[in-house]
Amino acid sequence: MKNTILVITGATATGKTELGIKCAKLFNGEIISADSMQIYEKLNIGTAKPTKEEKLEAKHHMIDIVKPNQEFSVQQYVKYTEEIIERLFSENKLPIIVGGTGLYIKSLINPYSFCNVGKDEEIREKYKTILNEKGKEYLYNLLRDKDIESCNKIHMNDTKRVIRALEICDISGQQKTKLNEKDLTNKKYNYILIILDVPREELYARINLRVDKMFNAGLVLEVESLLNNGDVNENSQSMQAIGYKEFFKYFKKEISMQELKELICKNSRNYAKRQITFLNSFKDAIKFNPLTQQDEIINYIKKELSKYDRY
Repeated sequence: MKNTILVITGATATGKTELGIKCAKLFNGEIISADSMQIYEKLNIGTAKPTKEEKLEAKHHMIDIVKPNQEFSVQQYVKYTEEIIERLFSENKLPIIVGGTGLYIKSLINPYSFCNVGKDEEIREKYKTILNEKGKEYLYNLLRDKDIESCNKIHMNDTKRVIRALEICDISGQQKTKLNEKDLTNKKYNYILIILDVPREELYARINLRVDKMFNAGLVLEVESLLNNGDVNENSQSMQAIGYKEFFKYFKKEISMQELKELICKNSRNYAKRQITFLNSFKDAIKFNPLTQQDEIINYIKKELSKYDRY
């Protein structure tokens, strides 16, 4: 009974927050965000954080826990989230994981061994030097030689993940993918996993509308304030998020305001495609269209929770 969590995920703009709050009210739950950008303080509009009103409707966790100029890892996310889950279990409340960062969710419900492989700054610096001196293609070929399966899953331009995969190989003496496979059956929790799946054309329309609303809500001022106050710079991890990184072209006068909006919409749509691809790897998930199946979603959750003697 105390080992069950509800996970609500899906691409951007699919209504995860709204459903999460509804479930928190119905099932005596609290929400734990699984969004890699909502963790940052002061990044409010561009990350579509729950509003003050929404936070009053349901208790939210893992939001505004990191300064905008700090880095945050998957390992930290899992550690903090597990602590919150255990506390909610002790209070007989249902932990509801809500968000679209698939790696956060996968690392929580199917703990990866590589999450336990620590950092080695010396190894990291070695590969960063190789990247700077010989380029990303050379670095990528090194990974191909050491771990072809990881290479096939990581894009050459994603040099941060390429370096991490190489670092894991060097520290553990094993391929990252082999470490993953060892723990894929290591389920720490019983979980109900729901993917909100909106038809592509409707999803893109919702994304475009969301971007318009963000600009109307003051996104430009939010980004300017972050930069002017010295909270971030162009290289900050938080500024790699869609809805923020595009602004640097605008500030450099390389694109117009209209082109900025279009670029954010385009990048958001592309991100949604990548999210959908990643989330399709969850073979035990159930998909629902939140626009037409709200009652079916709630009934399904009730039925699944009853299997674990919760309701």
